[in-house]
Amino acid sequence: MVVAPPTGRRSFLAGAAALLTGTAGCAGVVGRDRSTATPVSILAAGSLNNALENGLRSSVDTPVQIEAHGSAEVARLVAEGQKNPDVVSVADVALFDGPMRPDWYAEFATNSVVVAYNPDSDGGERIAAAGTDSWYRPVLDGDVELGRTDPDLDPLGYRALFVLELATEYYDTDRDLRDAIPSRDQIYPETQLVSQFETGSIDAAIAYRNMAVERGYDYVELPTAIDLSDPSYAEQYANATYELPSGKVVEGGLISYGATLRSQASAAADVFQTHTTGPYLSEFGFVIPDDFPTYTGNVPSEIAN
Repeated sequence: MVVAPPTGRRSFLAGAAALLTGTAGCAGVVGRDRSTATPVSILAAGSLNNALENGLRSSVDTPVQIEAHGSAEVARLVAEGQKNPDVVSVADVALFDGPMRPDWYAEFATNSVVVAYNPDSDGGERIAAAGTDSWYRPVLDGDVELGRTDPDLDPLGYRALFVLELATEYYDTDRDLRDAIPSRDQIYPETQLVSQFETGSIDAAIAYRNMAVERGYDYVELPTAIDLSDPSYAEQYANATYELPSGKVVEGGLISYGATLRSQASAAADVFQTHTTGPYLSEFGFVIPDDFPTYTGNVPSEIAN
């Protein structure tokens, strides 16, 4: 099924630009007078960036400093002591089992992988016409400029490879899609991936659903057997693996966002709670299961309660 969002991407981008322009020079601080408040720092997955900047900020009374990278890079920066944020939020909780090993974390959202496309380009039109049943064919034929992220830096990158591997079996293709499709010139930073549609650099991208929804882009939904969104396919997803530069091997699995709090300050705890339970997450295209957030490890009582 091809999904057309209710609002155009240009109107969204214009609104977002106006919002960011209105807050420029204020270090992103909105709401009450915060001139004397100590900012809470958040180091987060690139796919969370827009939701944090334009959803979380306006939901808390404390100023926040947000820095976004690919999740594997986020975990590495913290593990190596190059960054010391109050809150760490990643797009794959497996990263909390190395290189980071926090005492506890919260799982707070899920997502799915989709193929977002630019309907104004020839390649995008081909993706739309192919739809869920054969979106990979115009990519294989070289008719589409595809974008993805670096699997060594963020989970979306290796999840794109998982999707291609799973798709090979699901569609029973003659060629191994994971071998045939990826190339280095497809790779862009996660925070810049979908914006490449505006520059004409790519026609389509393997992206998270929320990235397409929050920017108003059209996208092709993938079968749940390969989109990493359905718990009932968890064992099948796990058949796909990728080895990170650190030597850690990550398995395919349900997409799950996790966060941990590294500060004892009450303001940081308040921001963390809003970050992991706030309604803004759904507004920016994330899926929130009924039992989320769930907690793993020695979670502080004030957080779990």
